[in-house]
Amino acid sequence: MRAAVVRAFHEDLSIENTPDPACPDNGVVLEVLACGVCRSDHHGWVGAHPKVGAGDILGHEYCGTVVEAGPKARHRVGDRLIAPFILGCGDCMACRTGASNTCESAIVPGFGAPGAYAEYVAVPHDHNLVHLPDSLDPALAAGLGCRVTTAWHALTDRAAVRTGEWVAIHGTGGIGLSALLLAKMLGARVVVVDIVEEKLSHALGLGADAAVDARAGNVAEAIRDITGGGAQVSIEALGIEATTNASVECLATLGRHVHVGMPSGDGMMTINMRAIYAKQLAVYGTRGMPSWKYPTLLEMIERGDVDLSPMLDRTVALSGASAELRAMDGPAPPGTAVITDFKH
Repeated sequence: MRAAVVRAFHEDLSIENTPDPACPDNGVVLEVLACGVCRSDHHGWVGAHPKVGAGDILGHEYCGTVVEAGPKARHRVGDRLIAPFILGCGDCMACRTGASNTCESAIVPGFGAPGAYAEYVAVPHDHNLVHLPDSLDPALAAGLGCRVTTAWHALTDRAAVRTGEWVAIHGTGGIGLSALLLAKMLGARVVVVDIVEEKLSHALGLGADAAVDARAGNVAEAIRDITGGGAQVSIEALGIEATTNASVECLATLGRHVHVGMPSGDGMMTINMRAIYAKQLAVYGTRGMPSWKYPTLLEMIERGDVDLSPMLDRTVALSGASAELRAMDGPAPPGTAVITDFKH
């Protein structure tokens, strides 16, 4: 099969013919229909993720068609499926209690297992996979495996956003745009933060109530002014120290900070604990979403409760993934990129 392989950090991925994946006993092999290019992939591409090295294949936001099923698999050849990026084992306490996104023995394609920047990907623990509705375009569906589901879980399970609350979103990439669209559906008021004027304008066009250019001064103060004392919920979608502190400091008393952005390197940061202490803030971490929550989200999308199409900006060929990753070295353009052509 054709695959985009990491051969050296921060260098173009090598497009190679590699062996087709073996089918797991408890899983399937998918012919990949679409795979998102995510900022988390960028962490691996630059060498900032401990589970990515030379010879690895990135790609954790994917959907595809089953071409082979193991003897213990639940799905069958021909099924079109969406995969959460965290594949819980199904047997541990976390999985049995509905928190499969916290499974300590979970498998994550692209980070420790071959990912979906390839024509085919092996998916163990196929009980995590969910049927892809015929009405949902694969390119749009690819983002559900990470960006959309992570944002939905952050807003509903962790932050418990309520109608009328102010939600501050720091970073308007895939997670940020997803959080914006979903928070508006929930009836929240949203202020977005970024350093790219084009991305802020794009977010305002998608319904953001206000926008803050982080280059213009004190972000937290600007948000407190806009919201009349601070946001009730703040979503950190970049994983860096500056935005984490802005997220904490922009909150009103008893506000909720939700940390979504994957921290790079060793993950160590200096955080304004006085703000957390003085305002009695709640601080949540979040990563992914349990697979059992997928059907409800998919039904909302099918009903038209939320239109997620604005988050998809462009489709690219497998050979174009490197350019998308390289663009993330600096301020990236609005919208997200998805690989849909695996032959070129």
